[in-house]
Amino acid sequence: MSHGTHGIDEAAPRLTRRLRKPGAPSGLHRVTLTLARCPEHPEGSAGRGYDIVAPLRPDGHLDAALWHETRDRCRVRRFWTGEPDRRGKLVHRAGGEGGATWLIDYEDWTNEDDEAGYRLGTHTFVEGEYISIREAGDEEYRTFRVARVGARNAGGRGGVFA
Repeated sequence: MSHGTHGIDEAAPRLTRRLRKPGAPSGLHRVTLTLARCPEHPEGSAGRGYDIVAPLRPDGHLDAALWHETRDRCRVRRFWTGEPDRRGKLVHRAGGEGGATWLIDYEDWTNEDDEAGYRLGTHTFVEGEYISIREAGDEEYRTFRVARVGARNAGGRGGVFA
């Protein structure tokens, strides 16, 4: 990493904080996604989805600068009726469409289990909106509804992601 790039990375989180409106909801939030309507589940499924501690800007978009500051707390729990929960991390990687990719990483030592989001950097995590995620080894994306966006307290010590 060049010296010039390092300075930009360090300044970006401070700049982001200065631009936020006082009192605007920003920072780490617990987001619950549930499976949207699909042929297998015509009414959707509240028993299939993800709990994510995500760095959100006031407009509901993922915040890459905040993720860099808090990446160890950006956790994911995949819940699927009839299967054990899976726990991983929300990861931001360079490359992909738009210059960056957001994905769920369950095991650091392999990319084979990563679940990619479809243009997650451009979607808003606001209740009622839709997000698409592709399971590892699957070629099709599944659509999930943003069921809840709440306070981060689940991302702290002893929360559901501990």
